[in-house]
Amino acid sequence: MLKVDLHCHSNVSDGVLTPAGVAAYAHQAGVDVWALTDHDEIGGVAAARVAATGLGMRFVAGVEISITWANQTVHIVGLQIDETNAALKAGLAATRAGRDARGREIAAQLEAAGYPGAYEGALAYVGNPDLMSRTHFARYLVASGACANTSEVFRKFLTEGKPGYVPHRWASLTEAVGWIRAAGGIAVVAHPGRYNFSPVAEAALLDEFKQLGGTAIEVVTGSHTPDQYAIYAEVAKRNGFLASRGTDFHAPGEARVEFDKLPPLPAGVTPVWHDWY
Repeated sequence: MLKVDLHCHSNVSDGVLTPAGVAAYAHQAGVDVWALTDHDEIGGVAAARVAATGLGMRFVAGVEISITWANQTVHIVGLQIDETNAALKAGLAATRAGRDARGREIAAQLEAAGYPGAYEGALAYVGNPDLMSRTHFARYLVASGACANTSEVFRKFLTEGKPGYVPHRWASLTEAVGWIRAAGGIAVVAHPGRYNFSPVAEAALLDEFKQLGGTAIEVVTGSHTPDQYAIYAEVAKRNGFLASRGTDFHAPGEARVEFDKLPPLPAGVTPVWHDWY
């Protein structure tokens, strides 16, 4: 059975390791098929492909696009994309715009809460200045001693109703799925169990996604709890979606589940990679 991981991040977005470093880490854990899916950025794909090929892994070019749907941020993964596609590149560039201003506002809120210097502190953890994110601020707050780990950070800061929460209007679902399909890719709803949607709203999201040409959802992911694996396997089967799998890796020790601990897809679902090899 192939060990497949189709959701990972490098320091080109908000991960810690270089694309080659993530490839080596995944390979060491026994991954056979691997995708790099940086947030709103495809700048690491070429290096990731070279590294994965050199290690004997099958590589899948990917991206994770931030969208706004029903006033919440949702992530759509694109797999098997052509990273040279002009429409995709232009769309991602537009999506990245505005992150710096958002970062400065996050820092201002944290300073008002008694944590000065957060912008410069977060910047020290940024590999790509165009992609400053909440994760970079979380790492700074841990390093500064404000919190013990990033999970504690997100309980106390950076989320709605807490200091440092600054909403941002991302791309639309229509745009994201359109860019992925224009690049020859497969659109996947990332970690659907992580969003704070009612059952009715979740069903509406998945229905719109399917009508736009989306074909898969993540079922087994480091961002799901173990009980959600079975729940979203049933969602996939009920809606005719293919099932994807990935750790949502950002850094060694940060993930809920490491590469070698993530379980296989539940029986009865059709893997998104079922016809790739």
